[in-house]
Amino acid sequence: MIKKLVLILLILSMALSLAACGGSTGTSYGVKTLQTLVEQEYFLAFRNNDPTYFYVTAAIETLAGEGRVHELTAKWFGEQIIDFKGRVEALSELTPPPPQDFIIGIDINSFPMAYISNGEYWGFDVELAIAVCQKLGWNLKMQPIEKENVYIELSSGNIDCAWGGIAITREEIAEGNFTPYGPYVKNDIVVATRSGSSVWNSMRLNGKNMAMCSTPEALEALNTDPKLSKRLGQITRLAGGTTECFEHLYSGKCDTVLTDSTALYYFNCH
Repeated sequence: MIKKLVLILLILSMALSLAACGGSTGTSYGVKTLQTLVEQEYFLAFRNNDPTYFYVTAAIETLAGEGRVHELTAKWFGEQIIDFKGRVEALSELTPPPPQDFIIGIDINSFPMAYISNGEYWGFDVELAIAVCQKLGWNLKMQPIEKENVYIELSSGNIDCAWGGIAITREEIAEGNFTPYGPYVKNDIVVATRSGSSVWNSMRLNGKNMAMCSTPEALEALNTDPKLSKRLGQITRLAGGTTECFEHLYSGKCDTVLTDSTALYYFNCH
């Protein structure tokens, strides 16, 4: 009887683990952080005094209260790393929103928050924005932007909201050029490797090969530790983005990758 109970508990545990990753069978590799280079926080950003802010944030809080945000977080990351306040009644407290096109500015290099897959925009932030627009009866449009141009894109009217892996500093917020919402997730730029690798800490990086995205942000992160690039062997900059970096890592073409901590959650889950 006890053996049967233990077996049942093991089966339930496995089922819950799979459900947390949207039914994925997971990867046998696993990845881990060796060194944190840059700490970031992701926000949404709106034009000051724009009523869009109130409708969007109320829709997010309603979705969080209904459990939809929890579902999406489990699907994309396997762990509840997303922090949005939940209030089921938030949207009902406002007057019905007028129909509109809702244009979000996304950083397409911020996998798995926002990226392009098979010619289409996708990611956690994109899927949540779709759910928000369904709540509001709005038509969602997406526009790639550079993180440093958030204020310019908003003030020019090119976008209604910067949302999609957008890292904003506290100093930028203090300038008061836009209205932030968040932070909703902490993201670090890290050096990572496969779990079980002989490189178990940053002190063993001498001569090891690294793959990284060919973006200015990735290079800036690497340059925060001048000693790191000197200790490493070959550094390969890949135009294919985060997924190509992890393909290199899993195939053994490199020993480490420079990536986002949110990506580690994704690849440990899928």
